[in-house]
Amino acid sequence: MKLRFLTLAIASTLLAPQLAFAHVGLGDAHDALHGFSHPLTGIDHILAMVSVGLLAVNLGGRAVWAVPTSFVAMMIIGGVLGMAGFSLPLTEVGIGVSVLVLGSIIALSVRLPVSIAMALAATFALFHGFAHGAEMPENASGLLFASGFVVSTLLLHGIGIALGMGIARLSQAASRMTLKIGGGAIALVGVALVSGVI
Repeated sequence: MKLRFLTLAIASTLLAPQLAFAHVGLGDAHDALHGFSHPLTGIDHILAMVSVGLLAVNLGGRAVWAVPTSFVAMMIIGGVLGMAGFSLPLTEVGIGVSVLVLGSIIALSVRLPVSIAMALAATFALFHGFAHGAEMPENASGLLFASGFVVSTLLLHGIGIALGMGIARLSQAASRMTLKIGGGAIALVGVALVSGVI
């Protein structure tokens, strides 16, 4: 039942291409509420954040807090660079690749050292943070918007962690199959993002 719901949720988002990118520069960005809601409007950001949580749980131990923390820290730096007017080539490609790689790692049950997982999450976070910072309107409150964005990102990481813990309670075979299907679906969305299909 849970697997059907996950499959339906992913399929429905694929059928809504207007939601494909969280950083299309649309809508208001003036306060914490707008910052909070901004990441929730794009499937690329949602899947990357949930995947970071899933990856962290799959690695276990200190990775549960260290991987999401490294993501958020570098996302903030990327956001500041974007707001400051720096240039980061291939930002959208980097975001799509983050979804593809994280989904693939989950699907294939790759056991990364925690330090590598942290570095990978931080690298992807730079692109996610930069995209949102670069598109923030000049009249927006950067601190308020960023605080909302960080809280929203932490919430999505938390959802990924909760999903991972729930999946871990299944039988070993069911858990492995759920991660293969879910991670594979995430990776396919990443392929679509990188190729420009969505």
